[in-house]
Amino acid sequence: MEQTAKNLLVFNKVAKITVLFWVMKIIATTLGETLGDLLAHTLNLGYTIGLIITGIFFIITLFIQLKARKFSPTLYWLVIAGTTTVGTEISDFMDRTLNLGYLAGSIILITLLLSTLIIWKKRIGKIEVYPISRKNVELFYWIAILFSNSLGTAFGDYLSDNAGFSYLEGALITAAVIVVVVLLHYISKINSMILFWLAFVFTRPFGATFGDLLTKTSAEGGFDLGTVPATIVCILLLSGLVFFSHKNQVAQKLIS
Repeated sequence: MEQTAKNLLVFNKVAKITVLFWVMKIIATTLGETLGDLLAHTLNLGYTIGLIITGIFFIITLFIQLKARKFSPTLYWLVIAGTTTVGTEISDFMDRTLNLGYLAGSIILITLLLSTLIIWKKRIGKIEVYPISRKNVELFYWIAILFSNSLGTAFGDYLSDNAGFSYLEGALITAAVIVVVVLLHYISKINSMILFWLAFVFTRPFGATFGDLLTKTSAEGGFDLGTVPATIVCILLLSGLVFFSHKNQVAQKLIS
């Protein structure tokens, strides 16, 4: 049994769920929001072209990730960043190009996420997010993450654009939801996978609203830093944490 567990870790393809994981996830979601807005608004490419560009990036990085034989922090977080960026474009495309609205878009994305999780459970027998060594399980994992990040974007934009909350208020609301999920993890017997996907969904609007807070003009309730500086800061922060996690992984291997 112990040897089997070791083998699973050797061939594991995804990040371990730790506090550092959630910090990096939030930064990646902020990056997805600022980079998505950079493409659509700052470069004036529009939502359709932005979706094509981010979609191609996501598909390429996911293909490489699925082909890889072991976990690579750099590659893994490139795919996560890809899902957050394309998730931004999917949400904005549904709302502003297809004119579905964020509420209808959120309902569609919730349906897609739940359908993915249900099929995952039926096909595999259980839903686990670490360790993952089988390609079919990993594919379900990435599809669920893509829908989660798209849903989180739509919900975050719904808070600011439809519900009338400021970007700071939206960030505080989603942060409060995340705190509740964390507390439920420790004080309740709710299934850990349910709480994981709730946290995954709501860290996205937190990062999205925080990204909007950084980039939007003061008249819109933001800090007016601009999409380019905010994107560069997020890339540098995420790169530094990826480097740290890689060094930590190497150190743990040497110790074991």
